[in-house]
Amino acid sequence: MHIILLHNRDHDLLEDDPGREAREDVVRVAESLAHALSRDGVVAEPLAIEGDRLDFVEALRFLQPDLVVNLCESLAADSRGEMAVPCLLDALGLPYTGSSALSLGLALHKPKAKDVLRAHGVSTPASFVVRKREDALAVDLPWPLIVKPAREDASVGMDFDSVVTERSALVRACESVLRTFHQPALVEQFIPGREVYVPLLGNSPRQALPLTEIHFGRAFDDRPNIVSYRAKWEAESPEYRDSPTGPCRLDAVQEARCIQTALEAFAALDCQDYGRVDLRVSPEGVPYVIDINPNCDLHPGAGFAKAAQAAGMDYAALASRIVEVALERTHGNPHARKKGPGTARRADPANRNLLAGGAGLRHRAG
Repeated sequence: MHIILLHNRDHDLLEDDPGREAREDVVRVAESLAHALSRDGVVAEPLAIEGDRLDFVEALRFLQPDLVVNLCESLAADSRGEMAVPCLLDALGLPYTGSSALSLGLALHKPKAKDVLRAHGVSTPASFVVRKREDALAVDLPWPLIVKPAREDASVGMDFDSVVTERSALVRACESVLRTFHQPALVEQFIPGREVYVPLLGNSPRQALPLTEIHFGRAFDDRPNIVSYRAKWEAESPEYRDSPTGPCRLDAVQEARCIQTALEAFAALDCQDYGRVDLRVSPEGVPYVIDINPNCDLHPGAGFAKAAQAAGMDYAALASRIVEVALERTHGNPHARKKGPGTARRADPANRNLLAGGAGLRHRAG
C-alpha cells in the first residue's frame, strides 16, 4: 500500500505570522506519521504543499496513492485555504483521511459552526460577531466575555486579554483581532469551569477515547483559565508549563453527558474519521462546545495520541487505525482500492522532486 501524507509547509511565507508555531508543527506530524506507517508492506511518504504553489496536484496525479492522509491546515499561510485541499482530492478521485471540505470550512468559520450547533440543539456559549469597532459597542451578552478570531484555530490570537469584563476592554480586544488578523472577532460568553477535550475516532460506530482535561496551575492564579497561544505553543512560557493536559476526572454521569454532547456536535458538522471536541464544563456540570477540531493534531506528543495511548493504542496502532477508518468509509473494505487513471507508484529517485518533507521546530504536547 502506498500512502501520501499531504501537509502544508508555509510557515516562512509571512514576515509577521501570529500562527507560525502552529503552522510549522504540521511538518513534524507528517514525518512522525510516515515513520509510524512505513511497515508491513506500507510505504508512507510526506508531500509538502510549498507556499501557494499547486504543483502537488500533478504529483498526486502521477503517484496515484492508495490513500492520502490529509494534514493540511492552510494554503499560502491562510487557514481559509484548508478546505480547498479535500475539494482537489475529490476532483482527483483519491480517498483521504479526515473530514470533507464542507465540514472543515464550517469548523473553521466559528460563527457558522455555532449556528449549526444551535440548530441541532447542541449547547454552545452565546455569541456575537464583531466586524467593525462600532459592533463591539452593540454587544449585549452576560459578562465575562471572551474574544477570539472568527476563522482561526490552535489558540491563535488568544491571550489573557482575550477575556474581558467591561466595555472598554472588549473594544480593545476586538480592535486587536480586526487589526492583526484582518477578519471578524467572535465574542462569546465566557464559561468559567473546567476545559475538557473529547477525542473521537471512527464512523460507524464512532467511539470516544479517554477524555482529557487542562489542569491550570500557578501561572493562571487570578487570571483567566484559558489555553492561550503561549500556553499551547511557547514551551518556555509559564503558561505552557502550568497548563498540562491530563486525565479528566468526571463522575460517570458527567462524562457520559460530555461524550454525548461531543458526538452530537461532531455529527452536526458531519465530521468523519477522527477529531476532537473542546468543551467548557460549567460549575453546574453543563458542557458547552467551544471548538470542534476535525483533522486535529496527530503528533505523537499531542492530546489525541495521548488519549489513544490511555486506551491501549500506541502511536503506530493509532496511525494504522486512522488509515483503516478512512478506507472503510471510502471503500467499505480497508484493503480495497478503486484505481484511478494511473497505477499507484512510489516516487523513485528520478521523481523524488515531487515529494518534499522537513522538520518543524516546536510542538505543544496537549
